[in-house]
Amino acid sequence: MSNFIVCTDSGCDLPMDVLRMHDIVPLCLKYEIDGVEYRDTMLHEDCHEFYEKMRAGAAPKTSQLNLFDYVSFWKELLDRALPIVHISLGSGVSGTYNNGRTAAEELMKEYPGAEIHVVDSTLCSVGYGMLALKAAEMRDAGASAEECVAWLNEHKCEINTWYTTDELKYLYRSGRVSKVGMIVGTALNICPILDLDLEGHLIVQDKVRGTKATIRRIHEIVGRLITDADKQTAYVCHSDIPEKAREFGEAIKEKFGIAEMRYTYIGPTIGANCGPGLMAVFFWGKPRRMDHAMD
Repeated sequence: MSNFIVCTDSGCDLPMDVLRMHDIVPLCLKYEIDGVEYRDTMLHEDCHEFYEKMRAGAAPKTSQLNLFDYVSFWKELLDRALPIVHISLGSGVSGTYNNGRTAAEELMKEYPGAEIHVVDSTLCSVGYGMLALKAAEMRDAGASAEECVAWLNEHKCEINTWYTTDELKYLYRSGRVSKVGMIVGTALNICPILDLDLEGHLIVQDKVRGTKATIRRIHEIVGRLITDADKQTAYVCHSDIPEKAREFGEAIKEKFGIAEMRYTYIGPTIGANCGPGLMAVFFWGKPRRMDHAMD
């Protein structure tokens, strides 16, 4: 029998079949395109269609989970009479975590004896998907909810993620680069390299001219930060560039001897801000730092 329930939201960017395989319950987020509301299905074919709409000029809108969303979701899970461990999108990216914490407090007042733990992942995309998988692993090994939450909070800083893209217009739309930076960067084929700080804020760490040089730079970074490569599963997440992402990931896997590399789509939650063309590698490594240092 399970000791607790593991849940998260669809922004974790793990495929739905993977979540079902590991008994992780997702709260599927909503987004809007041209006044029509959609729900994130976590299916790759729907992600492809989402990015095709962006390429055609659509500007999707997303909204953070509110108290009602959480309460409705968790009320159904409370029927199982088990503690709940919910891994949230990082508070540095969205107010979703704070809303979840408030909803959990209110729900536990309404249902005495209910136990809901909301973990601030300090991560986005498959970074907190990796935490959800670890939580499921600990649950299946017999850990308590408290033990799991304590481990996640201690080790979440060890998930590293490095992003790059050559489609700067979408980063301009989301405020990550200036208009001048977009124009000049596009003209000179400048690719930004981004990561997350310890609190989960997305930071432009470097700007490299040319895709090949950018990939070499990311290899340097991965080589400096990755730990126990031969014992871990790493991930490459992408916004509708599957062939390019696989080439990127297989080169990293081979160079550093990573045991397994898996591939998944960046879903609408992050995709609405980054647009098509972005890819990122996620791996366990040295703890992320607050000073955003590259070296």
